[in-house]
Amino acid sequence: MLGLPKTTDFNKRIPKEKFYENLNVTPTVKKCFVEQIKVIYWRNKIAATTTNLAAGTTVNEIEVFEIKLKGSLLDEGVLRQIDKEIPYHILFLLEYDGKYQAWTAYKEASAGNTAFKVNQYYHTDWMAEDELPLKLDGLSVDAVYENFVYQIAGDTLQASGHESLQEAVERDEKVKNLKKQIEALQARIRKEKQLNVQMKLNTELKKLKKELEVL
Repeated sequence: MLGLPKTTDFNKRIPKEKFYENLNVTPTVKKCFVEQIKVIYWRNKIAATTTNLAAGTTVNEIEVFEIKLKGSLLDEGVLRQIDKEIPYHILFLLEYDGKYQAWTAYKEASAGNTAFKVNQYYHTDWMAEDELPLKLDGLSVDAVYENFVYQIAGDTLQASGHESLQEAVERDEKVKNLKKQIEALQARIRKEKQLNVQMKLNTELKKLKKELEVL
């Protein structure tokens, strides 16, 4: 897929049951696996051993999973469950009715090589496979993975200066959280009847807006 080298081909079907047989899976996530997914394929393994890329220091392999859907929606909890089960970085390709979305999350080791912290997900719009903005760009597995994240995120994730991908993702998360706080505070101000309380909330609002401007 994606015009990747034949040496990366894996093309193994994975029973979706493997991901929700775990006792820690919630009934809601299990229901999403059952009702939203037709089939899961492990399409590619991108690694130093399957390409001419240099080995990564933080990314050993990038797995490409194709998930064929029953409808146009997939609960994000499904992707998080798969990311928890697979100790590698994953590029998800969701397929429905001949169209594709590419999804990935910034995923970093949190405790050893087999445990990962999965941050927020980024995704493309629905489009034809050959229109997906994805290409094998970089000299190492680390660089290819970082570029996949940027390619999928598009304008929603931009590195500033010499900022690393991790720093860009953390800043993006802070921006999103601040915007949510600002929206919630603005809603409270509109509902508040007491002038002194409104003034206090407006002071908090100005502080949050200044923090957002800095980011």
